[in-house]
Amino acid sequence: MFRLQSSKVLAVDMTGDAVKAKNGSMVAYDGEMAFKKLSGGGEGIRGMVTRRLTGEQMTLMEVKGRGTCWFADRASEINLVSIQGDKLYVESSNLLATDGGLRTGTEFTGLRGASQGNGLFTTTVEGHGQAAIMSDGPAMVLRVSAQYPLTVDPGAYVAHQGNLRQSFQSGVTFRTLLGEGGGEAFQMRFEGDGLVYVQPSERNTIAGDV
Repeated sequence: MFRLQSSKVLAVDMTGDAVKAKNGSMVAYDGEMAFKKLSGGGEGIRGMVTRRLTGEQMTLMEVKGRGTCWFADRASEINLVSIQGDKLYVESSNLLATDGGLRTGTEFTGLRGASQGNGLFTTTVEGHGQAAIMSDGPAMVLRVSAQYPLTVDPGAYVAHQGNLRQSFQSGVTFRTLLGEGGGEAFQMRFEGDGLVYVQPSERNTIAGDV
């Protein structure tokens, strides 16, 4: 029921079912719709506790009804991702919408550097259905294989899925290689078999420069 109206607008056709979307991202709808604000990026008590610990800021709304809704957010490019029983890891700010039946949560993905010991957490989407993720500019979808691991600047990372191991290499980023970085920094490394979504623009992030 997800389709791209354009590269920057998601259209969702509904026949009584529901969709979860980033709060405030709906730009138009036709037909009869009901709206409900959800309590964040995780579900249940565990999700509530995790959000409190991590400061995960992700407000979702549920839209249910019959008709078509159109979603967009700051003219970001939109990418459709099919989830077939696996798990999608995505930066919370890059998640636009999911099928109503998909489960969202928050998962610990590593340390921000040995000297600080702070954790990094990523929004997860799992089940069977479709998700729409956003990128600042057209996203690259990069394949990771056993022969070709991938290293990504944290500010350009959007999402990943598949059988991937994620690790962090501290002490250097692409900026520090050019003498432009400062403080503690790291890169994200992916090994295994899967896909990584990378945007052609860097967000401000604790990862790039601490």
